[in-house]
Amino acid sequence: RRVHGETCRLTLTAMLLQRLPFFRLSRRVFSSSSTSAAAKAASAVSEEGPLTETVRDFLPPNEFYDYLTSKDINFYTGVPDSLLKDFCSYVQDHSKNHIIAANEGAAVSIAAGYHLATKKFPMVYLQNSGLGNLVNPLLSLADRRVYSVPMLLMIGWRGEPGKKDEPQHLVQGRVMGGMLTEMGVNFEVLPDFIEGARNAVDSAIHYMQTRQSPYALIVRRQCFTPYKLINAVKTNFPLTREQALRVVVDHLGKHDLTVATTGFASRELYELREERKEDHGRDFLCVGSMGHASAIALGIAVAKPSRQVWCLDGDGALLMHMGTLSTIGHCNAENLKHIVFNNGAHDSVGGQGTAALHMDLGQVAAGSGYRTTIIAETEEQIKEAVKELRHARGPAFLEIKVNRGARKNLGRPKTSPVENKTQFMRFCEA
Repeated sequence: RRVHGETCRLTLTAMLLQRLPFFRLSRRVFSSSSTSAAAKAASAVSEEGPLTETVRDFLPPNEFYDYLTSKDINFYTGVPDSLLKDFCSYVQDHSKNHIIAANEGAAVSIAAGYHLATKKFPMVYLQNSGLGNLVNPLLSLADRRVYSVPMLLMIGWRGEPGKKDEPQHLVQGRVMGGMLTEMGVNFEVLPDFIEGARNAVDSAIHYMQTRQSPYALIVRRQCFTPYKLINAVKTNFPLTREQALRVVVDHLGKHDLTVATTGFASRELYELREERKEDHGRDFLCVGSMGHASAIALGIAVAKPSRQVWCLDGDGALLMHMGTLSTIGHCNAENLKHIVFNNGAHDSVGGQGTAALHMDLGQVAAGSGYRTTIIAETEEQIKEAVKELRHARGPAFLEIKVNRGARKNLGRPKTSPVENKTQFMRFCEA
């Protein structure tokens, strides 16, 4: 028996090393008697009913929220994420202490201020791509060797290894754990069932109490049960973003250069070029780097003063790094034309609101040094505004107010980011 067992073990090892399919492995190794035994066991399980441990669990947002509340965690701030949208939507509908921040670094700072005033543990939510924005305040403000400010971070794990995702997210997903470890932030994956989630919260609270420093819960894809936002941004403008984008593109020159912000705007622009069989090389599509499209456009405008450079921006992206407006105004780039599609929402990650519809973005741009600022809503207004911008000395600014939402069948660019870069650089040289 011992010899037979050892032979079986070696045979199994050899077959696994050769990467043989499991069904072939099982046929060669296991005897007919063991197969019969397995069949009897399967039959017994079938008679007893399904194995409950194999059933996929999902975490109800309301139960998780209620447990946080029971533990006196009732202040929320952050930047919305598609993986967290069900929980964030529930928070927006039910919490009286909720601030959607302009960027993740600001969220950490808001949370720090709340803790200083109350001694309570705040929650900061974000997508892992926002880790770059919060590094400075996390290390120079919240770290236990500086001010030692505890807070609960909830981070959406885009680009989780083994999961299909966009290139920029795969990069972020691979390095996220290493970044948190290097920053001294303890973390664990949030279980997708309520008992496990409660234990994770208890562990986080114990850590924050004893170490007085941040703790992170990592949220995998499809962790929460679906929840539809009730208090969504409601607007009644004549056009959607895609409809307004069509009007803008109709009036761009054939040699103009375009930089489109991340999210739906870039995807809609790509599909519009496909539909018209136009050259994709004229557009640089920001698949990530939210909030930096205007800075990229500025760099291009300075290097190519003879070309018109158009930045197609979103309100959430503009607010995330609004300081770039002052840089653009100070640099006095006459060929830079900045268009913001303002729907007052983080549209591509759940539709949670921004502050943009409660602001006069044109006044902000004018105060930052933009020579021309215009607001448009209708198709005719957009046509006239784009024509005016074409002939105006920049930097020039156009805010187009649009309704939120996108087509359900909206696709994604079929070219890789590197291919997009290469095509754009060739177009710049033409």
